[in-house]
Amino acid sequence: NKRNSICFIISLEAVATAVQRVAGMLQRSDQLDKVEQYRRREARKKASVEARLKAAIQSQLDGVRTGLSQLHNALGDVKDIQNSLADVSKDWRQSINTIENLKDVKDAVVQHSQLASAVENLKNIFSVPEIVADTQVLIEQAELLEAHRKLMDLECSRDDLMYEQYRMDSKNTHDMNLIRNYFGEVQGLSDDLAKQLWMVLQRAMGTVRRDPTMLVSVVRIIEREEKIDRRMLDRKKQTGFIPPGRPKSWKEKMFEVLEGTVTTRIEGSQSVTREADKMWMVRLLEITRKYVLDDLIVVKNLMVQCFPPHYNTFDRFFKLYHNAVSMRVQELAAEDLEANEIVSLLTWVLNTYKSEEMMGHPELLTEYDINLMDPLLPQEVVDELLSKYLQTFTSNITGWLRKALETDKKDWFKETEPEADQDGYYQTTLPAIVFQMFEQNLQVAAQINETFKEQVLKLCLKQMNSFLVRYREEAIAYKEDHLRDRQLPQCYVQYMIAIINNCHTFKESINSLKKKYFKSTEPTQNDAAIEKTLNDVAKDGCQFLLDEVFLDLEHHLNELLTRKWLTGTHAVDTICVTVEDYFNDFAKIKKPFNTEMTSEAHRRVVVEYIKAVMQKRITFKNADERREGADRMIKEAEQFKFLFRKLTAGEETDRLCDAIAAIAEVFKLTDPTLLYLEVSTLVSKYPDIREEHIVALLAMRGDASRDMKQMIMETLNQNKPTYSGITQPIFKDITVPTAWTVVLKDL
Repeated sequence: NKRNSICFIISLEAVATAVQRVAGMLQRSDQLDKVEQYRRREARKKASVEARLKAAIQSQLDGVRTGLSQLHNALGDVKDIQNSLADVSKDWRQSINTIENLKDVKDAVVQHSQLASAVENLKNIFSVPEIVADTQVLIEQAELLEAHRKLMDLECSRDDLMYEQYRMDSKNTHDMNLIRNYFGEVQGLSDDLAKQLWMVLQRAMGTVRRDPTMLVSVVRIIEREEKIDRRMLDRKKQTGFIPPGRPKSWKEKMFEVLEGTVTTRIEGSQSVTREADKMWMVRLLEITRKYVLDDLIVVKNLMVQCFPPHYNTFDRFFKLYHNAVSMRVQELAAEDLEANEIVSLLTWVLNTYKSEEMMGHPELLTEYDINLMDPLLPQEVVDELLSKYLQTFTSNITGWLRKALETDKKDWFKETEPEADQDGYYQTTLPAIVFQMFEQNLQVAAQINETFKEQVLKLCLKQMNSFLVRYREEAIAYKEDHLRDRQLPQCYVQYMIAIINNCHTFKESINSLKKKYFKSTEPTQNDAAIEKTLNDVAKDGCQFLLDEVFLDLEHHLNELLTRKWLTGTHAVDTICVTVEDYFNDFAKIKKPFNTEMTSEAHRRVVVEYIKAVMQKRITFKNADERREGADRMIKEAEQFKFLFRKLTAGEETDRLCDAIAAIAEVFKLTDPTLLYLEVSTLVSKYPDIREEHIVALLAMRGDASRDMKQMIMETLNQNKPTYSGITQPIFKDITVPTAWTVVLKDL
């Protein structure tokens, strides 16, 4: 009933769906004409669906039929297999007794195999002592291939007998030991032959040049033994038996011997010591370079042909030599090396080793890329050596500079003038010595790498700054020693000039070093300090020389603007002659110090002259004295102009001397009522003049009333000009005696 209900519901749904589709087709009256067309289309669709359903059902029925057939066949096969297994089980049970009855046959087969092996080796067994003796002779005569052939025959006989005994009764140690003892001398022969092989390999570099066939024979013997080792190891996996002395591993031992030979070759060249030769490191490294290069070229051209290709002989030897050299240089780096030894070692390790002179040689480049190898020295060891070198270099260069300065100081006290350069300028050897030291160390540092070279240059400049500070201190001490007795040293002026000129040479040398060894154009942190110290030394030297001049002029300067001066004296003439005489020597000072010194001397002469005016050494009594004094001042100003034009090769020097003439005009004025105008003109030309200077001038003139002085000062204060932009202030450093300050207060 449930099944019928489901079918009924499905029918109703189908009818409803059909009604809905028909309603969709016949929505308009004109579609009624196409009813027959719709009916035929639906009939075709129905027929198509029914055909597909029939095909699907038929396919399902065919599959079921095929499956049933296969199941039937499988059932038959299973029954056949069961019958066959039953027959096999029956036959196996019947054959157990037969197998047990064949045990005696099996034992007979094993015994027969042993007897066959004994018969086969019977000749060798009886001739073992004779073969051993012949083999020993062949080994001693270096007939290695023939000796090895006989040795293999003996070992083969022994190993076969021991193997058959092992197969028959592996626990019968008595018979096994009996065989072993009978062939006891065979192991000794093997050891003796091995010694000969290792001896040939140890001398491989010489052997391959002299008799390469000997080396080839050794390699062939080792290859034979390798094959026997592999065969014995394979049999051991199957049977558990391994002959005594196997595996020999002669190939592995060969490489150990070659490695030891290379190491000995490197260490054997290291007989040079520091005690025997100061250049021991350079000599030792050069010997190593030559040995390694020569040996590797021999390996490439001769030894490679003596080994099988799969040995990669050149690569192997290249690595052996690289590792041996690396171990040796690490041992050297661990020693207490001096600075020059550190540089020699690092230069060799970082540059020479990979250069064309050694591992980068054209004959080797085609065989191996050196850049694939590890560095000879770890970077931390290189850094440690560089740091140690810098510490040692700092200590050494400090001592060198101190010693150079001490030597130069001794020259300052000589009774002969210092040498002059090609242009006639005095100089000492100090700059040349200092920068020769710097140059040598920088050339050495440049051999290592660019970074280290710049580090050394910076260190040199740092030490240079400290050195120049001491240089200045010694120059000051030199001047103070001279002041204690101006007669000593005899060539004080000349050597002080040389000290000044050295500053210029130092500057040029520093710039030259920086251009040559410093890639960057950026200033270093020591540049400003060095520049300042050099300028200070030069300025001090110029000042000391001027002090020397003015010590000689002191008496004559004291005569200026005195009664004696007014009545007639040659003080200025003497001053000019003395200055000119000194400046004949000062002409040997290099520019710009020469020019600056001349300007300073000019300014100082004028200042000293004006100081004499301000000190009121004389007060003019009347107009005649004022005119006479003013004329003399104007004349002497012209003398100074002439002198310093001559010393400065015609450069404009009038402004300073014109100050003397301007003061003279204040004295020369005959009408006191016009003093204000004259003083105003003076102040406008030299705005750094102060009130006390004006008071001193008016007091020296001797005819200005108190009211006039007060009026002039008040008016000038109201119209006081500025002088901040003056490049050569004259009155700024001129002090007025206390007496004039009191006068100024009274005003």
